[in-house]
Amino acid sequence: MDQLIETYQHRLMRYLMFLTGKREVAEDLFQEVWIRVLRRGSQYNGKARFDTWIFTIARNLVIDLSRKRTMASLDEMREGGEDERPFEIVQDGPSPLEQFEMREDASEVATVLQTLEPSYREVLTLRFHEEMSLEEIATVTRAPLSTVKSRLYRGLAALKPELLKLRTLRGDAADKVEVRG
Repeated sequence: MDQLIETYQHRLMRYLMFLTGKREVAEDLFQEVWIRVLRRGSQYNGKARFDTWIFTIARNLVIDLSRKRTMASLDEMREGGEDERPFEIVQDGPSPLEQFEMREDASEVATVLQTLEPSYREVLTLRFHEEMSLEEIATVTRAPLSTVKSRLYRGLAALKPELLKLRTLRGDAADKVEVRG
């Protein structure tokens, strides 16, 4: 079990952070995922990859939580969170400057992802952060492959202008600081 947690902890936590937008909630759900794996490990049949199975468990827990909060589905979750700290990923190899630039880019993408519709945010996270195939995403989300493709396309289309807008706003703020300095 320790080896499984070590292998999947960062990916699973990142996924839960993107879905919930709150570190504390994500940590609670992370613990619950592993409790479910312990209790229901015999249900894993090996037909799908293990990570697909645990991401499905995680997604179902998020949906259960959202229903408890009087929401009908993950698609109805709305953004907002008190914990605005970016989720940092350990990087190997790059120089400190490259690390800074990557963190800055990752922070911008994470910020913009939180503004997207939850269904787009989920598919983008699974595809690009978790590197799942479209078929695996369809399995995790229980959505038809065509819906996954549509959400991916629309999510990317929505991401680009929001990212440009954020960078423009940050650029304007940086220019003002330089003028004053």
